[in-house]
Amino acid sequence: MAGSSNSAPVSSIHTSSETGRLLPSATKCNSREIDLDVSLPSPYSKSYLFELVITDKTHYRRFLYISLTLAFVVLALGLVPHFLPQNNRHHGHSKNLTLALNQAITFFDAQKSGSYPSNSPISFRGSSGLQDGNSSNIHADLVGGFYDSGNNIKFTFPAAYTITLLSWSVVEYHRKYADIGELEHIKDVIKWGSDYLLKVGRAGNDTKNPVPNDINCWQRPEDMRYKRPVSVCNETASDLAGEIVAALSAASIVFKQENEYSQRLIKKAEQIYEITAKEDRIHRAITYTTIDACGGEARKFYGSSGYKDELVWAATWLFFATGNHTFLDYATTNFAAAADDETTTDKGIFYWNNKLAANAVLFTRLRFFRDLGFPYEKALGLSTNMTDQLMCSYLSKQNFNRTPGGLILLSPGTGGPLQFAATASFLSKLYNDYLTLLRRSSWNCTNDGFSLEMLQSFSTSQINYILGDNPRKMSYMVGFGDHYPTHVHHRSASIPWDGQYHSCAEGDRWLHSQDRNPNILLGAMVAGPDQFDDFSDEREKTWFTEPSIAGNAGLVAALIAHHNPPRSSASNGPNLGLDIVGIFEKVHSDS
Repeated sequence: MAGSSNSAPVSSIHTSSETGRLLPSATKCNSREIDLDVSLPSPYSKSYLFELVITDKTHYRRFLYISLTLAFVVLALGLVPHFLPQNNRHHGHSKNLTLALNQAITFFDAQKSGSYPSNSPISFRGSSGLQDGNSSNIHADLVGGFYDSGNNIKFTFPAAYTITLLSWSVVEYHRKYADIGELEHIKDVIKWGSDYLLKVGRAGNDTKNPVPNDINCWQRPEDMRYKRPVSVCNETASDLAGEIVAALSAASIVFKQENEYSQRLIKKAEQIYEITAKEDRIHRAITYTTIDACGGEARKFYGSSGYKDELVWAATWLFFATGNHTFLDYATTNFAAAADDETTTDKGIFYWNNKLAANAVLFTRLRFFRDLGFPYEKALGLSTNMTDQLMCSYLSKQNFNRTPGGLILLSPGTGGPLQFAATASFLSKLYNDYLTLLRRSSWNCTNDGFSLEMLQSFSTSQINYILGDNPRKMSYMVGFGDHYPTHVHHRSASIPWDGQYHSCAEGDRWLHSQDRNPNILLGAMVAGPDQFDDFSDEREKTWFTEPSIAGNAGLVAALIAHHNPPRSSASNGPNLGLDIVGIFEKVHSDS
């Protein structure tokens, strides 16, 4: 097991005044009492005076020995958890999170496009999309990246978000990843994505968003023969550009030990950011647009509700990657405007379309552990208040409903509730760790107060729900546990890996088949149940059974946050497996 179970509370054991007290011995006090109460010697043991008659002293002694032994055992079992090492009992898990994390990362191996690595743990995938870009309308090298979900499409917007979130989880918890042998695995996934983003973010010209029209073709990516068109966005697609900048910047911190590659990521991020910022300075909101204005087919799947949060997000990560206060100036100056621009339906939700809540957590981190003072106090203070209220909204049950089984419904109108619950679990556990390091045990909300134990309970409950602690007793991550979805909406998983070419027409037989998928899509988190905890394991019902890389990114982040920390830690404070200073390596107050 990756984590130990939470230790049970120790109950005090009280003996009753009559049946549980020790037998009186022939002490002076007892002798005096007998002398006062009895005029003639008793033919029985003095225990008779306590309404206990012993006819066989051998059995009586045996009874005493057994009773005392049992009492000692019960007492010892109650005390043992208190003497266990702190890191073994700190908010433990009954789930095997090491296995769950390995599987959740492995899902990204199944989503890789391009020249497929020979050492991949996935046996039913091969090279695909090797002509992406060259055979389209723009003639560019777009080989690589990830297929978005159960289709064969590569969407740049959610892919960049995925790389940003995975990178963030490594920046915070790389010690945990290393301790369980998954650091190189997750870095490989991140690099596969960042390499691709270097291709699609061609500074000075445009950003490419490959969107093949394969929705009507149920076919393995290795068998694709149709044309794969590419939609192109220029610098006015600020949300798309901003997320790419954030992803490249966050990844540069992950690969800071590989200086040449890290600097390459930073340089590309700065180039894209400068073009986007220049557009902002010249035209402001007049020509600033979202991906919806240029995304072609992509906007049907990942339509953006705004761009301000992505620009603040981009500047924030560029600041951490470079230490350049110009980026922090922009982020803090525009944070309030981004908050005002947040849609009502997106409030409190961290996902591919809204980064504001996560940005508030990052700003709060900066305020807690590397407060830069003037002129950032106002924006960082606002972010802390926003983060506190976010945590309160998770716990109060007044802002968001829950399913009868306890799953928080952050965006009930859009379906796929697990992706939102996973990121809420990550943010709340991460903030819990921040407060633990500050030795804060509770905080106040508008109408009530909440403790870290309550926040921990919430974050853990969402992960446990996903992994099987729900009314259906089903793990919504494929391959974990004994009961999980077997008809996942996914082309590669549903078509046999038999060495034969299968056309689009042939693929329909597997799309509509009632049989289980012949290939297990290990680690894929499906969209999840409805608001009543009901779930239909049917391949054609995408709102139940389709996974996505954006959803799995949140799951990976939440799993590593909840995983037990390494047994040893260089920190003198609580051992949480959190690198509190690494993100600040290039941050200086006199910049």
